[in-house]
Amino acid sequence: DIGDIVRGKDLFLGAPNKEKIKLEENLKKILDNIKNENAELSKLSLEKVREYRWAIHRKELWEALHAMHQKVLIILYINLMDLNFLVIGVDIIITVILLRNLDYVPQYLR
Repeated sequence: DIGDIVRGKDLFLGAPNKEKIKLEENLKKILDNIKNENAELSKLSLEKVREYRWAIHRKELWEALHAMHQKVLIILYINLMDLNFLVIGVDIIITVILLRNLDYVPQYLR
């Protein structure tokens, strides 16, 4: 769920301990910075700050995700070190997709 990812509840865990601890520490630093910059948030728990952050950024996130599907501006094929990359530029979002098999490229991408 995108909401859980934005809230920091659904993190990429990687190796069982090392990456998870690093991600949690970074997220805690970010949320602490948000709390320190806003006096109203300073009294809230980190969980409440996560929810607050999601609530204020939900609209912008959904608009950006919809822009990916609606406003494709550039399709550029690059061959780099024998790997084929398709770079799709979209308003403020750029998605890079690694293509391993270029025998079939969908019609809308040609």
